[in-house]
Amino acid sequence: MSNEPNKDLFVMAEDREDTSEKINRPSLTFWQDSWIRLRKNKGALFGMIVLILIVLMALLGPVFSSHGLDDQDLSLSRMHPKIQGLENISWLGLDGKNYQEFEAETLELADQRALARFQQPDMEFIEADVKQEPNSETGEPAVVKYAFDKYAAQGVEEYYWFGTDTLGRDLFTRVWLGTRISLLIAFVAAFIDMLVGVAYGGISAYFGGRTDTIMQRIIEVLVGIPNLVVVILMIMILDPGIVAIIIALTITGWTGMARIVRGQVLKLKGQEFVLASRTLGASHTRILTKHLIPNTIGLIIINAMFTIPNAIFFEAFLSFIGLGLQAPDTSLGTLINDGFKALQVNPYIMIFPAIVMSLIMIGFNILADGLRDALDPKMRE
Repeated sequence: MSNEPNKDLFVMAEDREDTSEKINRPSLTFWQDSWIRLRKNKGALFGMIVLILIVLMALLGPVFSSHGLDDQDLSLSRMHPKIQGLENISWLGLDGKNYQEFEAETLELADQRALARFQQPDMEFIEADVKQEPNSETGEPAVVKYAFDKYAAQGVEEYYWFGTDTLGRDLFTRVWLGTRISLLIAFVAAFIDMLVGVAYGGISAYFGGRTDTIMQRIIEVLVGIPNLVVVILMIMILDPGIVAIIIALTITGWTGMARIVRGQVLKLKGQEFVLASRTLGASHTRILTKHLIPNTIGLIIINAMFTIPNAIFFEAFLSFIGLGLQAPDTSLGTLINDGFKALQVNPYIMIFPAIVMSLIMIGFNILADGLRDALDPKMRE
């Protein structure tokens, strides 16, 4: 038996000049290729959609409300959330009623505590929902649960989707206006960090030598100063407000961006395309702005995306401890601070701004992770 292959099974391929050099893969730019890979990341798309919705609500949310930012009525203070169509579903907590449990040795004492708590002359709006007799064997006290409808007690026919705060102001309007202020502070701080950090890190790495040594020692000094100390000093010098917070965030916030850009420029400045540009007579400014910085744009965008939620959180932290925005200005931090004071009695005052801030933090971090993979050429399939 011969081991030679049967020549009849093989057919000579045709040599077609029109398709022999044809490229089947479509020609895509860097941004087109990155967008295609970003769309495949469901988590990043989810984060992007959440952020777009939050930004739209921050811009347009107060328009949907019939209550202004300065509308204040103490008789409408601490109105619980009430939304059309959901008011008949009690377990959602959006029916406008205040549910509270009261414990005592007997049901009569529990009822007295409930009536003393609400302090309303018209008791028809207080309804017993759950009653539990005391159990002497287990030592469990008597428990009564009441639902108080302040909308009915005050004769209010309007809906407050997020309820009202202790001064009777609409929380829906204040949450989205506070979100707008927090996003403004974060975006401005991130833009300044990016502008200063990219320029500083690029110049330091490109010129190198003594220039790089001096500039890096300055960064090390700034990094060694606690950020909170810088913020307190700035607020002591300036009046507490948006400008003081932005300046405080940008004094030391650009150092991380500068270090990242410096590392990338150090890696790129010895490559052939930089040598070719220098040989052709390109100036230092042109080499930095046209060749080196554009090749680090991916890391710059990713780092900026991580900077924005950090700035929002830091602004909220400052407002929470009383060093941020002052009344009547509002932000997510001031709203959470106001809600924390009434957490045990009216938790909804803090829950809604806390949910918005959590969604912003999660959205930016998920989107930044997706951008990190999409903008990295090594991740191309």
